[in-house]
Amino acid sequence: MSQARGRGGGKGSDRGAGHNVKLSKSLSYLLRHGAAKMGFELDPGGFLYVDEILRHPQFKRYTVDDVHQVVKDNDKKRFALQEEEETGRLQIRANQGHTLEVEELELTPITDPAKAPTVVHGTYLNCWDKIRIQGLSRMKRNHIHFAPGEPGEDGVISGMRRTCQILVFIDIDAAMRDGLQFFRSANNVILSPGDERGFISPKYFQQVVQSRPRRVLPLDVPSS
Repeated sequence: MSQARGRGGGKGSDRGAGHNVKLSKSLSYLLRHGAAKMGFELDPGGFLYVDEILRHPQFKRYTVDDVHQVVKDNDKKRFALQEEEETGRLQIRANQGHTLEVEELELTPITDPAKAPTVVHGTYLNCWDKIRIQGLSRMKRNHIHFAPGEPGEDGVISGMRRTCQILVFIDIDAAMRDGLQFFRSANNVILSPGDERGFISPKYFQQVVQSRPRRVLPLDVPSS
């Protein structure tokens, strides 16, 4: 995606990290969940025009340069910017995490499990007993999120929080043989809609690891 400067941007603001954090969170909500509630309609690729966003009362204190800075500084690459080919107007979208249906979100189907040798979901100890029984759920999102490795490994910038206590490694080969679909997002997050109920069964759990202290958890009894 192009990261070119949009037209009509004013001088960038220098109001500290908190200013940008608030903008990032507001953009995440708008682009992933709240577009319709806030009076916007995502295009088929999940984009909105930046100039229209900045006219909304919730965003009126921000500038085009603020938006560029948030996209540039986001280490998980949650957002993508582009200039619309026909008009040159700047557009922004969220790369993943939607509860809204986005018809043409830039997701690449994974057709060969060898291309995704590590597929791991991060969660927390207080969630493990439920996950161990029912599997992973996409909940209100369109997809279950996975990282292509553990946080901090080469090329792993998103897909789970660094604070996650439990790492659930998926046998993607077995899951794909049984018809489950997996995709790779523009920022290298691996996504799956799960089965018809939105779940990935525990039978596809290859290994489950508690990160601190590091130990492998049994799959047949609740963790202590």
